[in-house]
Amino acid sequence: MGSSRDKPKKPPGERQQPLPWQHPAVPEDDPEASRRVRAIMNSPSYREADRDPDFLHREEMRGARLQVDYAKAESILRAYDIQRTIIVFGSTRIPDPAVARHRRDDLQRRLAQQPDDNRLRRQVAVAGRILDNSSYYDVARELGRLVGSVRHGGERDHLAVMTGGGPGIMEAANRGAFDAGADTIGLNISLPHEQEPNPYVTPDLCFRFHYFALRKLHFMLRACALVACPGGYGTMDELFEALTLIQTRKIDPLPVVLIGERFWRRAFDVDFLVDEGVIDDEDRDLFWFAETAQDAWDGILQWHRNAGTPLMDDGGG
Repeated sequence: MGSSRDKPKKPPGERQQPLPWQHPAVPEDDPEASRRVRAIMNSPSYREADRDPDFLHREEMRGARLQVDYAKAESILRAYDIQRTIIVFGSTRIPDPAVARHRRDDLQRRLAQQPDDNRLRRQVAVAGRILDNSSYYDVARELGRLVGSVRHGGERDHLAVMTGGGPGIMEAANRGAFDAGADTIGLNISLPHEQEPNPYVTPDLCFRFHYFALRKLHFMLRACALVACPGGYGTMDELFEALTLIQTRKIDPLPVVLIGERFWRRAFDVDFLVDEGVIDDEDRDLFWFAETAQDAWDGILQWHRNAGTPLMDDGGG
């Protein structure tokens, strides 16, 4: 025991004398001991659990994978103080109009050389429809710009465009926010075929999920509006899930805007569903149609003013 005159010493640094297990002695009478130690240390069972991908991908570890699939994105979104998001969905197959025109023209040239090719003729017809629908790329891009331009007192609002991070309509929405100098979010998904995120997502806010369920959860957690441009199965999936959550009041209602009434009236006949009695008449009011980015944005702002949850301090657009 030290005396009362002893003064505290500085914290210990590196050890001068190694501990016994740092350099264990190998029994001289067992020449195989060193080999067995190496085998033990090289065994997968010796890896730390969080550094063992084979272990983490075992079936019984699915619960842990679900947890980290959620937690990583949540941690980063909180660090960026992203509080609210405008979700934009739409087809990956609807590109910038210039790209769509180039693809259609190229197919037309090929058809001129092979006029009897019915498959090529069909491709030209589809490319023409894609070119017509490429106007929605411009709508999504303008909407991204409008959302990305939101300011509060000279500071950027904690409001961001969120998409699936892929090409087409998602690229357009991210690109519009990028044009405005805003942070913009992409929730990519791991698929059997490799894909790349679009180049307009903020690098630190582009996430790749393993589970669709966790990706869907993050789409809805901060959503204060959902905008759906024309799209296929993926767009329909996200749209109908949101409508179901709102219909059942599993989540608080939020504005849902369908861009392109002509497309959506054919793709989704809500009046037929009402007439068949499979949804209620009031369920027609869970969404509305818009043709332009400004109309969609003005409607979203008005919806939130009516709900007492304004997105803008001044209530303006």
